[in-house]
Amino acid sequence: MSMEDAVAKHRMGALAPSSFPPTTKPVMLRIWDPFVRVFHWLLVIGFAVNFFEIVRPGKYPHRVIGYVVLGLIAARLVWGLFGPRHARFIDFVRSPRRILQHLGDLLRHRDGRYLGHNPAGGAMVVTLLLVTLLVGVSGWLTRTDWFFGVKWMEEAHEILANFMLALVAVHVLGVIHACWRHRENLVLSMVTGRKRAPSVSDARPAE
Repeated sequence: MSMEDAVAKHRMGALAPSSFPPTTKPVMLRIWDPFVRVFHWLLVIGFAVNFFEIVRPGKYPHRVIGYVVLGLIAARLVWGLFGPRHARFIDFVRSPRRILQHLGDLLRHRDGRYLGHNPAGGAMVVTLLLVTLLVGVSGWLTRTDWFFGVKWMEEAHEILANFMLALVAVHVLGVIHACWRHRENLVLSMVTGRKRAPSVSDARPAE
């Protein structure tokens, strides 16, 4: 009998059991590999630094960060084809019908828990990758001989960046909802790479 059990038994008297069951901790599974986690946070930092003008727009550091982000996107596209299970597009890209079904379940608070991205989250990942690519390419084009000083291209770059910020806001709201709905810290899981294994208390079997 442990010290804690002895103290509890002394306090409870004859009603105390001879021993207490050990505290069970949830099994944690490795879901997000190091590349996915590093990619995610570098993309967050790169977008925040450039969008909020921590470095001056159009100047050399701004362009370098943009090129680094484009490189990250290219690497993520490759990783989405050849990386571990939950990093692959085939694991989280769903049909429009499945995405709409999941959104309907979400509105009714009947959405299930997934170990990887849920259908709506997968659609957001693909959309963010595409829009980030367009932001980077449009920014690069403003420095080329074809579009240097062309006003509409500069405006397109700015509009795309603002659209990306709106997508990020929706993404954050989705993460907050999932954290509340399934009682897990998704932000921490993107740091440690680990998520709780499926249990009978989950809304549905994890995929």
